[in-house]
Amino acid sequence: MYGYNGKVLMLNMTDHTYTVEPLNEEWARDFIGGASLGARYLYEMMPAKTPVYAPESVLGFVTGPTNGSKALLGARCTVVHKSPVTLGWNDSSVGGNFGPSMRKAGFDAIFVVGKSEKPAYVYINDGVVEFKDASHLWGLVTSEADAKIKEEVGNDKVSTALIGPGGEHLSYMACVIVDTHRAAGRGGPGGVMGSKNLKGIVCYGTGVVEPYDDARLVEANKKCIEHGKPGGMGAGVVAQFKDTATSFEYDSCVLQADAPLKNWAGYPDEMTDDEMYALTGMYMDPLFKEGSLGCNSCYIRCGAKYKVITEKYNNPHATRPEYESLGAFGSMLLNGDPATAVMCNWYCNEYGYDTLSFGGTIAWAMECYEKGILTKEELGGIELKWGDTDAIIAITKKICDYEGIGVELNLASRGAARALDKGYECCVTASGIELPMHGARFNAGLSRIFQYDPTPGRHIKGGRGVPYGHRPPEVKYAYEGTGAEDAAGLLEWELSNCSGVCGFGNFLLAPWIAKEFVAAITGIERTDEEWNIFAYRSFTLRHAFNLREGFRRKDFKIDGRAVGKPPLKNGPLTDITLDNEKLADNFYEYLGWDVKTAVPSKEFLEMCGVLDCVISDLYPEG
Repeated sequence: MYGYNGKVLMLNMTDHTYTVEPLNEEWARDFIGGASLGARYLYEMMPAKTPVYAPESVLGFVTGPTNGSKALLGARCTVVHKSPVTLGWNDSSVGGNFGPSMRKAGFDAIFVVGKSEKPAYVYINDGVVEFKDASHLWGLVTSEADAKIKEEVGNDKVSTALIGPGGEHLSYMACVIVDTHRAAGRGGPGGVMGSKNLKGIVCYGTGVVEPYDDARLVEANKKCIEHGKPGGMGAGVVAQFKDTATSFEYDSCVLQADAPLKNWAGYPDEMTDDEMYALTGMYMDPLFKEGSLGCNSCYIRCGAKYKVITEKYNNPHATRPEYESLGAFGSMLLNGDPATAVMCNWYCNEYGYDTLSFGGTIAWAMECYEKGILTKEELGGIELKWGDTDAIIAITKKICDYEGIGVELNLASRGAARALDKGYECCVTASGIELPMHGARFNAGLSRIFQYDPTPGRHIKGGRGVPYGHRPPEVKYAYEGTGAEDAAGLLEWELSNCSGVCGFGNFLLAPWIAKEFVAAITGIERTDEEWNIFAYRSFTLRHAFNLREGFRRKDFKIDGRAVGKPPLKNGPLTDITLDNEKLADNFYEYLGWDVKTAVPSKEFLEMCGVLDCVISDLYPEG
């Protein structure tokens, strides 16, 4: 089968054994890769109601066909599992070199079960698989573990997917860190990995995945280069990403209250223009930038190496935070100090935490302190005031060190509220997970995605996504007839998440080029209608994982503040209250699903094709 290795690695951490199984070619054709293919495997491998941290719980690393190929921006692979936060389906995409390295090492996917008696890591070198002791690595931050592993295996070209102490402590915010600075961040994959005593997976390979039509793939890349050249359709945005990446829009998002302020309850006038501008790349790069960083096969290289040497900090090995992390450690906390935001981002990379949930959890604790719900004594002597950089760093260290209140805060905001049995009114989550840094009150279309995507609390999932927020108010706050456009938006992200192409490729590369990449690599042609059906199939299978867990529409909740209940009384979003449930009604009605339960009709499932596994679960009587 062109475009695939044809091999899947099954790891059992309990007895340190493995099997190499042939890739299911029918599933590869029907689900392609990434989150979509991962969902098909987990639906088969992982029975309903499997406890998240049980040895039989499955963790998967699934590549897309562009990984390890010549396709530009084709570096994204996906970590799939059941989330400890939502107790439902979770997929988290990550760039860097790991996905391409896994493919060059010989495997299209890796699935992990069991629990090792002692900490271990798995080294994969050109198809040779070894379980190695990681007892001496347990407790190390990711950069230290990465360096020691490279020394031990005698190869500094390996790509590492590691957990830090956050994953070892089974934090709900724990993520998987790739190559020390890229994160499969959301939904707690690091905790699932830690529950298996798996410190990391390390890959190196020299193999080549042969495309079906190499010349066509090269031609597709040329289209992308032309798209980004001066005079090309994407020249402006490509130049911006090469310069300061997503950080360039931070201040404008804060001014519009698209970015959250003060745990989603504040206003732009609570920060000065200088404080907003200070967390943009335009301001930070001249102060801190030492060089550029980029993922495998990316000519844009939107990352940056930072060196932060100030009166308070001495860190020569930081990186520039992306917009989402700047929001989490900036406006969310009313922090206008760039060095502090960079340091918080660095702590998350080192200790293995999702920056969005981490910043959202600190904001929750700050509001609890402001309202007297949490005391200075409970916080270990920290006066956790808005914008106080010393307090922000102090609480960050408590979380990372798993000390005092940091133990409860490792459960994230909703989990900490449950553990302490207070502070529920300060939570701003979707199905328990902290929200991204683009607000639904600014872009009503995001409310359906945040609340009802199979992977809740994401802004990079299909529907009326982030760009929709820049439409006129009379359009973005309309609540009739939205279902067709919402459903049409599924294709863009289901395609990115299965192909391995970076989500930014949706506007940095030639339009819909991922379709061309996949066809050139696999030799499988699909019409636009077939692509649409694929998007429905991929979305529906992820959703069916949650349905099989027993969830129905009533179980997918979003906290009122996120949708303007009650509305803000000041600023750009004054008196905005969303009809989020009407938007979901429209979406499900358009798909022909049961609006009350969000269960797909049998006819819809049959239209999607190859979802017999779902039909037999939802319609056992035929």
